Amino acid sequence: MVNSIPVRPESDTPKKQVLRPFHLTATGYNLNYLPEYIALRHGFFREQGLDVTVNIPTPWDGVLDALADVALGGIWVPSMYRDRVQHYTVFAQIANRCPLAVLKRGSSEGFKLTDMAKSTVLMKSGGGASVGLFFKMLLRENGIDARAVDYVQDLDGVMLGNLFQGGMGDYFITDNLSALAMVARNPKVSIAMEMVTQGDIPWSVYYRETETINSEILDAQKRFCIGLAKGIDWVLQHDAESFREELAELFPNVPVDVAVSVTNDFRRNKMWTSTSVDRQGYTRWQQGLFDAGLLREPLDYETMVDNVPAAAAQAAVEKDLK
Repeated sequence: MVNSIPVRPESDTPKKQVLRPFHLTATGYNLNYLPEYIALRHGFFREQGLDVTVNIPTPWDGVLDALADVALGGIWVPSMYRDRVQHYTVFAQIANRCPLAVLKRGSSEGFKLTDMAKSTVLMKSGGGASVGLFFKMLLRENGIDARAVDYVQDLDGVMLGNLFQGGMGDYFITDNLSALAMVARNPKVSIAMEMVTQGDIPWSVYYRETETINSEILDAQKRFCIGLAKGIDWVLQHDAESFREELAELFPNVPVDVAVSVTNDFRRNKMWTSTSVDRQGYTRWQQGLFDAGLLREPLDYETMVDNVPAAAAQAAVEKDLK
């Protein structure tokens, strides 16, 4: 899937501007990537002299394509590859919170996370291991033995959603957008927890092979971060109701009222903050990955993250706003 994001023509973009190609591979097409889509549609990357193209490979691990300028996905992938297969450097973040939700049958009134002990939980797959990694970390953080839960997690999200509604399992974990869409059409299920409320975590980041980074690449990364920062600021400054038509174009398979609701929920709950990877959230996630057995030890921030492009971009955007 290349250039799948609907882009509006920008009349104010210089006609003869020479743009640097900037190819991105992503693990999926998700609402938590919204600021990137807005930056593409509104010409924020082109303003920085970048012709950004996007590919969503199948299977998802095609994001590690060496021909791409950057990969977008969970930081758990470059973390577990470190010192084993390949070194990658993270240079920016887009999603600062987990975009998942827990569904249950019937009312969710009085729900507590401890209710999930000794239950069967269905978890969507297809985009990697992050769903299970985060949920099990959340259980551990709340003193719940993750081994006290039975998991069904190796099936497609749509298949699991249908099976859950048909009676399989006790809970279903999927992305927030799909969860709210299911609730909108099925009054027999409800959302028990929106994980966007469960603290900071570098859920989705941009990274590249470390050995390929040079001054030209760093400059392109900075310009990309400027465009992305403008996309984040634009989303945070606009109530989703004011751009519901764009959301309808970006997510045509989801009722627009659902897309508006989830977008505003994300805006309120720090899904998008800045292009910099939050240190506290990073440390939390590294501990979670270590506890899950993916890492020999938690990796220091500077080992995985180069914050220079993102910090420089944020400074440039703030200067422009003055």
